[in-house]
Amino acid sequence: MIRYVILDDEPIAHRIIEGFADKLPMLHKVGNAYNAFEALSLLKESKTDLLFLDINMPELSGFEFLKTLSLPPKIIVTSAYKEFALEGYELDVMDYLLKPFAFERFLKAVNKVILLEKNEIPLEGSERNQYIFIKSGKKQIRISLDDILFIEAAGNYCKVFLENQMILTLYKISTFEKELPYNFLRIHHSFIISKEKIQIIEGNQIKIGDHSIPIGQTYRSTVNKMLSR
Repeated sequence: MIRYVILDDEPIAHRIIEGFADKLPMLHKVGNAYNAFEALSLLKESKTDLLFLDINMPELSGFEFLKTLSLPPKIIVTSAYKEFALEGYELDVMDYLLKPFAFERFLKAVNKVILLEKNEIPLEGSERNQYIFIKSGKKQIRISLDDILFIEAAGNYCKVFLENQMILTLYKISTFEKELPYNFLRIHHSFIISKEKIQIIEGNQIKIGDHSIPIGQTYRSTVNKMLSR
């Protein structure tokens, strides 16, 4: 189920989006907002996965509002102005629907959100040389599993730490835990490590390179089982 909010100052735009959304059982409306302040209240009060965002509104534009959100939901822009499309993608919106848009175009945009919500990370390559593609911003980045030091949950995102790089992705840590092979271990609510990269285990800390990673109390037995093998 994807919970959505519509932010648009035109009532007819709300009716059109609602009509399209009613055809898709996976969409559930949280509420309607006709200005940024109403939208902010809705986002604070209710879990929202997707925001249909108009740009040209009084007092505070859609993009100005989006920039105020520290952890925004996924965004599908709905605008009559194509000249703002580039700025929209720089803000990492999922799609940009130019009004008036047909149901088929609406469905294509929503499908992008659905695929991301599934959080599927396909493993590829041979067993000894596996890699994954993860989405970061507008890029799909190929990462060898041998290069991953650890993964840290950060709000709605995850940070994937490599030797000389950190990649931010919208994949959830629970998805990484489910998809990654046996040589990765979850040791904390917010951390998954590569067992092959462990250098020191001391008390409730694991050292990997310059990083000290905490062992969560509920995961301590998992770490002890690994050490006893």
